[in-house]
Amino acid sequence: MSPDQLARLDRLRKSRLAELTERTGSEEIPWDARRYPVLAALAPVMTSTEGEITYPGDPMCLYAALSVAVDHALRSASRGAGPDSPFSDLCPDWGTVPHRRDRLAADHSLRQWNPDDSVVDHTVFDPRVWDDRSEADFRAELRCRRPRVLLISTVSPGNRYALEMARVTKEELPHCLVVVGGRHIDETMRYLPGTDELVVEYSSPLRAIDDRRVGPVVDFLVAGEGHYALDLLLRAVSLAMDLDRGRADPTDVVDILDLLGRAGERIPGSSLICAITEDAVHAFPVRGPAFDLADLPSPYQGFAIRSRFPVFPLADGSPARTAHLTVSNACPYHCDFCSEAATVVGGLKRFGRDPAATAVERICEYISYGAEAAFFDDSIFWSGTFPQIRAFCDQLSTVRRAEGPDDLPPACRRWIVEDDDWRRLRGFQFGAQVTVDLMTALHKEDDVRQVLAAMREAGCTYLYMGIESMATEVMQHVHKNVRRTADRPWKTKVRRALELILEAGIPVGSSVLFGLEGETRETIEETVQEVGFLIDGGLLGLASPNILTYHPATAITRAHGMADRLDYHSPQVENRPPYVYFEEAFPGVVSRRLTEEDIWFIHESTAKRWGTVRNSAVPEQRSTV
Repeated sequence: MSPDQLARLDRLRKSRLAELTERTGSEEIPWDARRYPVLAALAPVMTSTEGEITYPGDPMCLYAALSVAVDHALRSASRGAGPDSPFSDLCPDWGTVPHRRDRLAADHSLRQWNPDDSVVDHTVFDPRVWDDRSEADFRAELRCRRPRVLLISTVSPGNRYALEMARVTKEELPHCLVVVGGRHIDETMRYLPGTDELVVEYSSPLRAIDDRRVGPVVDFLVAGEGHYALDLLLRAVSLAMDLDRGRADPTDVVDILDLLGRAGERIPGSSLICAITEDAVHAFPVRGPAFDLADLPSPYQGFAIRSRFPVFPLADGSPARTAHLTVSNACPYHCDFCSEAATVVGGLKRFGRDPAATAVERICEYISYGAEAAFFDDSIFWSGTFPQIRAFCDQLSTVRRAEGPDDLPPACRRWIVEDDDWRRLRGFQFGAQVTVDLMTALHKEDDVRQVLAAMREAGCTYLYMGIESMATEVMQHVHKNVRRTADRPWKTKVRRALELILEAGIPVGSSVLFGLEGETRETIEETVQEVGFLIDGGLLGLASPNILTYHPATAITRAHGMADRLDYHSPQVENRPPYVYFEEAFPGVVSRRLTEEDIWFIHESTAKRWGTVRNSAVPEQRSTV
């Protein structure tokens, strides 16, 4: 910490507050003189809904990333300007938290902007597809809101559309700052401690801008544990913005970030902020204290729960309003194809503070927001830790059996208030992801049965499991296939895992991944047939075929020599059949072990053999002309 820089920062804040006070003629600076418009966007991964797989979930990655920044902005709006406010003078305007009636009426359609509407939930553009209509809607949104900052969250398959959003924004609003984050940025940009080296992958927007594959349409990128880093960046933007709230120059924001660092600003987490100015790239690595996922503000604080999952049917057959919950951020396995592995994400972070009670309280909060179900987005439910699963299920079961407020833990009483809250609590369902080995190799079978019974008692009505492949030649390369023995091959473990789950009365869905190491037409045929046998036996309620897609930071991407060949930036890539029938699949970024003819075969054979259990069952008829 530099005392001189701390004094400089203090003088800057005081002078800006004094000028705002003079302009408004009031010691209590009105909110209207402080706020400036912002817009967040989730980059889609599709160009058409026809024949394609739809991601049915809320954009939780975006909500979670915004959680600290939104919470601090809401506090600043309520507290007023001053040194004790997270945003001391100007402040991003995220609006107000949704009213209960708005939460209960929210649907999955595009959120329509209303100048008289100041709800946080409407500051998100979530188009689900990127086509001419979405681009027109986005331009209209920009012209109406005129945001000073656009924040885009993207995974790798959505990066090309994130860059298109950035390009459109710079055309419509040249002075709007564009900030990009999300899993794709996490995987393509990192700072090596002790070496002062910024490592940027070929598919990073930073690299693509530098070598002019795309134009200079992005101002800032945030990677890593970005919750607090994004908040820090927005505070720097606010301090750098002219008091007329017209613009903040990237160079001035860089100066403020540098000043905050030199003045001793320290934030939690491990993250990286990169700024692009006309003559340089500026890197701001963050190495702060570890934080507990349970201590982050609730992601749904400012946002309505919009998704409805058919796997959670209500009594009338309609899909339940489904929240998403994450109690751990990564997978403890390190499969070479997976971008959720702890080795890729940078470590495993979990709910640490009274985890079961905190998760149950969070569920009660979401129930008060209208949730009738929840899906745990953890790669493995509670990281596969049986004592934590049991503790959570026991506490949730006790809460669901409560007859009145006195039977609820104090933390839950504030949320379960109305009759509808009690109805949703008692009928609450949840789902989660598990692995074959969690059910068959890592625990005694009696322990597995007890855990599954506890989950069912607590309201678990759906489990999702990655089968990946049914071919021994393929699964011998996959890390999640642990404790493998010749007398108990993978396909035997898959069947036993499904039998145990079904014995507990819990339906199962699965993902099957084609194109892994060792894949051939023979192993494809074997997997299609073996999964078909599981369906015939009533062991699978849903089977989702997927094509291995190269993610920038995975080992298989490097092993296949694809790290410097991934095109996640060109907007003109033709997303055509058969690729459109699989999540994330685009020409040029799918497994080199598969030909286009193989992909057609996978699409057609799974549709024929798996029937309606496949999540997209109607095969495209290829022209023979």
